[in-house]
Amino acid sequence: MLLKVVIVEDEEIIRKGLVHTVDWMSMHCTVVGDTSNGQDGLRLIEQYRPDIVITDIRMPVLNGIDMVEQAQQIYSFQSIILTSYSEFEYAKRAISLKVFEYLLKPVDELKLAGIIENIKREINQGKVYDDIIHITNKMREDINLIDLNDYLFAEQKQNYYVSEAIKRIKSDYDQKLSIESIADELGVSPSYLSRKLKEMTSQTFLDILNKYRIQKAVELLAAGKCRIYEIANMTGFSEYKHFCNVFKKYTGTNPTNFMKSSNRVIVKNSPKEKKELTGVGME
Repeated sequence: MLLKVVIVEDEEIIRKGLVHTVDWMSMHCTVVGDTSNGQDGLRLIEQYRPDIVITDIRMPVLNGIDMVEQAQQIYSFQSIILTSYSEFEYAKRAISLKVFEYLLKPVDELKLAGIIENIKREINQGKVYDDIIHITNKMREDINLIDLNDYLFAEQKQNYYVSEAIKRIKSDYDQKLSIESIADELGVSPSYLSRKLKEMTSQTFLDILNKYRIQKAVELLAAGKCRIYEIANMTGFSEYKHFCNVFKKYTGTNPTNFMKSSNRVIVKNSPKEKKELTGVGME
């Protein structure tokens, strides 16, 4: 399947060069629209629902930053920001959006191809995650796993400490984490951080952490390359039985039954797992 691309750039020579000289087909992409200002770019995004938007920052009518911000309120896509050396640091500071990559002008086609390849991997991983959630939802309709990027995008402009705590969960979920240790590193009280997390996410720190850990466990189970007790360790659970209990809390079943229900194959359980599973989450 070809990825749809929209290009928004007010310098005609750069825009037309991107549209007509880049070998988009070799990257499995097609340019569905291009324009010279952000307002028209917004209309193209709404019309074509592209997978990728490539845009300059400074443009007439509506700049690239505002265009991407407005468009992301109604549709999810990956964005590549075109920038010059003189405004690169400005771009990094000014954009608090989920920008996938910055690309210096004039555009290097090899670098562009590398970025597109990374975007394709990201999109494919997202599809795999959607499939996993779909499978899990069949077992329990009210399951509510978590995408930390949504919180980062929504909250990073509102509370620095909440964003930093969520970033720590995302990067170090496989390690021993506590709200006390994170609050200490950030120089705030645990009660303040706990209150702000609850206020901005409607969830506790432990809920966010455990949901993200179980999400990662589901992905590893679906891949079928590790034993269940190995996945427990890989996702930050020091005790196997505790992992099984938390897994059941958020998915409605234990890890072994999850694999059976999703018709996926996993490495054969160890004798220890078989023994423990007889008494874990089977009621």
